[in-house]
Amino acid sequence: MVQADPVQEIETLREQLDAWNHQYYVLDEPSVPDVEYDRCMQRLLQLEEAHPELRRADSPSQRVGGQALTQFSQVSHEVPMLSLENAFSAEDLFRFNRRLLDRLGAEAEPLEFACEPKLDGIAVSLLYREGVLERGATRGDGTTGEDITHNVRTIRSIPLRLRGQGYPELLEVRGEIYMPKAGFEQLNARARERGEKTFVNPRNAAAGSLRQLDARLTAQRPLEMCCYSVGLVQGGTLPSRHSEVLARLSDWGLRINRESAVVQGIEACDAYFDALAQRRNRLAYDIDGIVFKVNDLALQQRLGFVSRAPRWAIARKFPAQEEMTQLLDVEFQVGRTGVITPVARLAPVFVGGVTVSNATLHNSDEIERLGVKVGDTVIVRRAGDVIPQIVSVVLERRPPSARAIEFPSRCPVCQSAIEREEGEAAWRCMGGLGCGAQQKAAIKHFVSRRAMDIDGLGDKLVEQLVDEGLVENVAGLYALSKEQLLTLERMGDKSADNLLAALEQSKHTSLARFVYALGIREVGEATALNLARHFGNWPALSSASETQLLQVDDVGPVVADHLLQFFDSAASMAVVEALQQAGVSWPDLEPRPPESLPLAEQVWVVTGKLESLSRDEAKARLQSLGAKVAGSVSAKTTCVVAGPGAGSKLTKANELGVKVIDEEALLALLAAHEAGN
Repeated sequence: MVQADPVQEIETLREQLDAWNHQYYVLDEPSVPDVEYDRCMQRLLQLEEAHPELRRADSPSQRVGGQALTQFSQVSHEVPMLSLENAFSAEDLFRFNRRLLDRLGAEAEPLEFACEPKLDGIAVSLLYREGVLERGATRGDGTTGEDITHNVRTIRSIPLRLRGQGYPELLEVRGEIYMPKAGFEQLNARARERGEKTFVNPRNAAAGSLRQLDARLTAQRPLEMCCYSVGLVQGGTLPSRHSEVLARLSDWGLRINRESAVVQGIEACDAYFDALAQRRNRLAYDIDGIVFKVNDLALQQRLGFVSRAPRWAIARKFPAQEEMTQLLDVEFQVGRTGVITPVARLAPVFVGGVTVSNATLHNSDEIERLGVKVGDTVIVRRAGDVIPQIVSVVLERRPPSARAIEFPSRCPVCQSAIEREEGEAAWRCMGGLGCGAQQKAAIKHFVSRRAMDIDGLGDKLVEQLVDEGLVENVAGLYALSKEQLLTLERMGDKSADNLLAALEQSKHTSLARFVYALGIREVGEATALNLARHFGNWPALSSASETQLLQVDDVGPVVADHLLQFFDSAASMAVVEALQQAGVSWPDLEPRPPESLPLAEQVWVVTGKLESLSRDEAKARLQSLGAKVAGSVSAKTTCVVAGPGAGSKLTKANELGVKVIDEEALLALLAAHEAGN
């Protein structure tokens, strides 16, 4: 977009920003991520600073937000709702502090700052008269917003009447309406089930929910609100510090962010930013930065405002979780169970704190839903440890050379036929263990920590063993010789000895681990343990009928069918026999009914982010001890395991008086019971 003529470049930037504003604020259909908008705005600000004679009152740099929707009645904000200056680095933050001290004088150092997570939602204004909610409005263009009173009244975190006493006669409360991550996922899941369009991100979902003309639809959406300031105040007084004002709002029944803090000096602000950045992905809601405000309201008044933002506040942004890049190609990978997954190859882009060059496209249905083509500019999202994914296509940038993505008609590895079972989204290679890709994936699963736990046998080594023809299936691992291993790249004498020792040690295992390691479809750790405990030994399990299998807790018709297919496969059972002949063994168990397990008849819920376990692992281990693991909290819930970021489930547990423990207590409980079993 850089052009030699500043007049033309400024005009181009203004037109682009106006178009994006309209898409985001009016149509609720954002076409580019925030980081792209920020870049264009920063460039426009730089040009207008260098050429003040070209600055105009109607420039996007001189106003906040977009136009109000014509379908709603309009509301004039008595006190303008301004935006914030952005900081994208620690250097920007320290320059902000120096500007403050230059205006206030060195005697103000160190300044006291209020630190608040910048929720990724929609800014709104709530007007309370005599403590009763009278009006709700969007920010709009900062001066005029949309009347959304009938919608905000449906949001349970917004009180219809303030609690307590001492509030002003007229009080305007400002805050952010947002959608928690869990609610967003549930909303999109329901949309996919109905074949409807899904939302790109929680912010977009919150905006669309607030702008429903039928408030009954808004009431069905999982929206919440956090307050961050006040506007108009008449007939009463408030405390002299911003943090104390928020505390007073909390006393009156309004929600404020629990992560907020007050610190001394800009270095403490920087430390707060780093600390929350580490926990960002474990929060129950999306945040895109931290807002730092001078806490003393008298100092705020002295500092004043520029045309579009207060001088006393700044928003330091996190690295973008969404970015734009180009889809260069699509490759098709074959997994352990034969599932063919399309993987997008991207022009490298820095997003979510790392450089991303690959993203998942899930399956053929997802490609069709996105309408994506090779050559397209796409928006890639990465949050925490989640695999990067393409969330939308920037159609306005589609080149004439863009070409359709063609799903393969045969397996890209072994050329076997591919099939799609009724009711499934995935296509599968039917080549089984004759497919090289499935061989590798099956071996990688077999040697993994939760399966046979063979130390030193990593993914690259597995690929070498298969590619060199040294191993065809998992049984072949135990036939490897030191001489064979030494022929491999980067395999020394000591490494070969260590690997052979690890293979020998792995021969002594448990029936549950062995069943899980076989990689039978739909048989996870919990199911494998239930099977082992129910049947006690391999002959009883492998000869079980469908009726007998269905008696096992956690085994339904689909899992039973996959088990029977495995047991009926001569090739699969030959591998099991070869493993046993190689010395792989386990002690038989005394068959144990589910009701005798230590957590039998108990209902558990796991919520929030766990550090040592994934939530799936926690669920599997609880189920192995007899517990039922539910997705919601009720009066029948025995215990809730709450990690950082636990939201509504933790709140409900506390309301119902359900026992709540943290991850440390869960690990202690699991260790005690598993040791006893």
